[in-house]
This record gives sequence, C-alpha cells and structure tokens, in this order.
Amino acid sequence: MSARDRTIEGPADPAPASPTPRQWLALSVLVLAQLAVWLDNTILNVALKTLADPDEGLGATPNELQWSISSYTLVFAVLLFTGGVLADRYGQRRVLLIGLGVFGVCSAWAAWADSPGELILARAVMGVGSALIMPATLSLIAEVFDARHRAKAIAIWSGCSGLAIAAGPLLSGALLEHFWWGSVFLINVPLVLVSVIGGYLLLPVARSLTRQRFDPVGVLLSTLGVLAVVYGVIEGGHRNEWLAWDVVGLIVLGLLLLVVFVLVELRIPYPSFDIRLFRNRRFTGASVAVMLTFFGLTGSQYYATFYLQGPRGQTPFEAGMTLAPVALGVLLGAPVSAVLVKRWGARLVVAGGMLIAAATFFGYVFFDTDTPLPWFWLLLVVQGLGLGASVAPTTEVIIAALPADRTGVGSAVNNSMRQIGGVLGVAVLGTVLVSVYRDRIGPDLAGLPPRAVEQAENSPEGARYLAEQANLPHLVQAANDSFLQSMHVTTVIGGAMAVAGALIILFTFAGDLSRSPATGSGSEPPDGGDHPDAPARARADDGGPGAVPKPAPPTDAQAPR
Repeated sequence: MSARDRTIEGPADPAPASPTPRQWLALSVLVLAQLAVWLDNTILNVALKTLADPDEGLGATPNELQWSISSYTLVFAVLLFTGGVLADRYGQRRVLLIGLGVFGVCSAWAAWADSPGELILARAVMGVGSALIMPATLSLIAEVFDARHRAKAIAIWSGCSGLAIAAGPLLSGALLEHFWWGSVFLINVPLVLVSVIGGYLLLPVARSLTRQRFDPVGVLLSTLGVLAVVYGVIEGGHRNEWLAWDVVGLIVLGLLLLVVFVLVELRIPYPSFDIRLFRNRRFTGASVAVMLTFFGLTGSQYYATFYLQGPRGQTPFEAGMTLAPVALGVLLGAPVSAVLVKRWGARLVVAGGMLIAAATFFGYVFFDTDTPLPWFWLLLVVQGLGLGASVAPTTEVIIAALPADRTGVGSAVNNSMRQIGGVLGVAVLGTVLVSVYRDRIGPDLAGLPPRAVEQAENSPEGARYLAEQANLPHLVQAANDSFLQSMHVTTVIGGAMAVAGALIILFTFAGDLSRSPATGSGSEPPDGGDHPDAPARARADDGGPGAVPKPAPPTDAQAPR
C-alpha cells in the first residue's frame, strides 16, 4: 500500500468499506481551512461602495478599490506554485498550519487598516497565507482518503468552495448592516483558530517518502513569470491601455520567463514541477478548463454585484441575498457529479456542466432593471449546478494524474488555474465593461464640463453621484442603460470562454470510455497513460505502465538539509 492510500489512523488490512469518523473530521478541518480562503475571494466585493465612502470607509479611489481585490488574488495566484513545492518538501500539515497563522494575523491587520494603501498591503500578505493553505488542503485529502473514497471527498471539498464563493457576498452584506467595514475580515479569525486546532489534532504528519530537493531557480522563474503576466493584464485593465509599452513589455517579459522556466525544468534532474506531466492530455485539458470556467464565473460575479447595487438599487445585504442561490446549485451539483461520472464518464459530465454554466453566462443578456428577481435566482441555481458538476471531476482528474510525491504541486496547478482565471476574468471582462460603458454614455455627457465628463465616464457610480450633486436626473437613466448594455456585451465574452473550456474537455478527454477515475470501471483506453486511473494505479505499486515519466528525485541522503 502506498503512502497516499494510508488513512490518518495508519495502515489497516483489510481497509474499512467506508471512511472512518476520524477521516470525516479531518475532511471537515480541510474544508473549513479552504472555506476561509475562498470567502476572502468574494467577501470584499459587496463592501467596495462602503470602502469608497470617506466617512464610513477609507475614501478609496476606483483604482485603489480594484487593487484591494487584485493584490490578494495576484499574490495568491503567483505563489500557489511555490506553496505546493514547499508542501511536498516540508510536509503538508506543517505548511498548512503556517499558512493559516499568516492568513489569520493579516486578516486582523486588514480589519483595522487606516488607509487604502495599508489595506492593499495587508491583503497582499493574506495572499501569501492563502498560497500556503490551498495546495496543502488538497494534498492532505489525497493522503487521508484512499482511491475508493477520494473522488467523493474531493467533490465535497469542491462543493464547499463553491458555497464559500456564494456565501461571501451574503455574509459581507449582513455584517455591513450592523458593523463597520473591517468586520468582513474579522470573520476569518475564528475560522482560522478552529482550523489550526483541528489540523494539529486530526491531520496526518505525512510528506513525500523521498524528500525533494528545493529548486530555487524554477520557483523564482515561475513566480516572476506569472507575476509579470498577471500584473501586466491587471494594469492594462485598470488603465484601459492594452498597447501601452510598459503593459505589453510586462506581459512579454512574463511569457519569456515562463518559456525559460519550461526549458530549465526539462533539463535539471530535480525540477520543482515536472513539465512532462502535461503530456497527459486529461491533466492539461482539465487544468485549462478550470481556468476558463473561473474566468467566466469571477467576471460574472464582478458585474453582477454592480448590476444589483446599481441599476437594481439593492443594499449590500440585499445583493448578497440575491447572489446566494448559486450556492444551492453548487452544493447539489458537486456531490451528484461523482455519481454521474460513474455512469456517463468524466468527459460528458464535465463538458455538459461547463456548457450549462456558459448558457447561464449568456443569460445575463436578457436582464434589465425590471427583470423579475426569480428569473435571476433560477439562473444562479442552474449556474451553480453546472459549475459544481464540472469543477469536482476535473479536480479529481488532475490529482489522479500525479505521482504521490507531487500532489502538492499538482494541487497548486489546479488552484493557480482557478486564481489566474479569476484575475484574468476581472481584468479582461472589467476592461470590456468599462470600455463599452464609456462608449455608450459618451453622447449623454455632451456639454458637461471636462471634469464632470471624466467623473461620469469613470463608473456608473460616479455618474449617479454627479447626477445627484448637479441635479441631472436624466444622467441616472443614462448611466443605468449604458451599464446594462456594457454588461450584455461583457457576459457574451465570459460565456464564450466557458464554451471554449467545454470544447477543450471534449477534445482532451476523447476516447475516455471509463467511468470514475477512482473506481477505474469501464474500458481501458489503448494508451494506459491517458486513462485517468492509470497514474493512480502506478502510484500504488510504485511504478507501472500508467505512470507519468519523471526523473528520479535525489534521496534523503543526497538532498541538502
């Protein structure tokens, strides 16, 4: 039996037919840990208008508001890969507990920040903690549960991440109704305390049987490469100047660094991440599909929040309540996906779920200021079903494609794709949203002073504020109409990206006659390496026809302490 398939209670023969209560408690700790991380991805969205208020908030400018979101997501995305490497080298539980400590302390720091700049900095350091937490949680699931129960555990883990994404705006709105804006960050502190105590008592102290040498060159190249690309995209979106020399230069520099990273990793005997794992079509397809799915999801949540609090005139709490039904869909879709995969195979289930999500993104085209809210709720429930049914199986495929001593890095790839997809979704779709809005509202601003035009073009909120101060009631309707038109254009792009993800799944999973990666039922494809269960079986016997080729890591004696 491999180290992966030992439960937290040690090896047992024969293994129990179902997970033990201790295993379920361990899963609860891991779910709670990643719940805090995913909550922080969305909990700030509803509080943006409060933070912009000079009396109730920090008087943040639109650019500072954007960076209060992006600083966390950017650091989270670029350091996830490093977090996976550290988890595989030093032990998943140790890295998880350190990450939780950093995240909890910086959450309290963010809650009492005195300026937008301090809030942005605190959020960035919170991203460091999140980057240590997320790879370790998924690696520990693979350590706690054997192959028979792993798919179900990952489905629960994925479903709760969707719940956190939906619960963030709801919880934020409820807190803002009664407390100051910093309370949206303090909610993380009790979650962290419970996770630290539970993790220390329940999680295994396991790490790779062969201690991996640290690859500083690979870590540095991957971090700087992703940082340059993502920062360039965010800055181009903020400034709406995609052809500016510094924006293009950053993106090109980042891409060159990533090319060098690939070349270096292919040539050294101890790579931090074996690029050859991408020879597995399902691993590559699932990773890209996850990125495109979260591109559309995060972008849609971004403009949906402004749609509800702008043209619909909802309060933060009402907006959070309106967005909550997506959680119901995710909670139903994620557990059911494991059953569907056993019957229909991952290819049809994942592609079908992504097409359902794409249809809901396109559905925003039909929304205006008078659309009955039940239609919006129905769309969100269906959206959650599609997302829940697609994300859990892709995550299981990614983990099943990895050697046992690379689950931390593989988990980091999965989560990095989510975060990078989310960053690009906000940056790219946000840019489209602003560009179309400016184009549509331009004719209604004719004759106004240049400073007033600049304020109204900056955002619909700026136009509404100007209309109130200058007694221009027609400008409110113009801002609402222009925003709705821009949302309709933007959501088509998000839907198209989800369709592209579904097509990638159909292509890369072609020939998948199997059912569940965990059960291995169904026919074996001719290429054993492409069967989703083949790498898992290879791990169990420490080598086999399904194993993904990788260089042998140095032994403990060879590796420097």
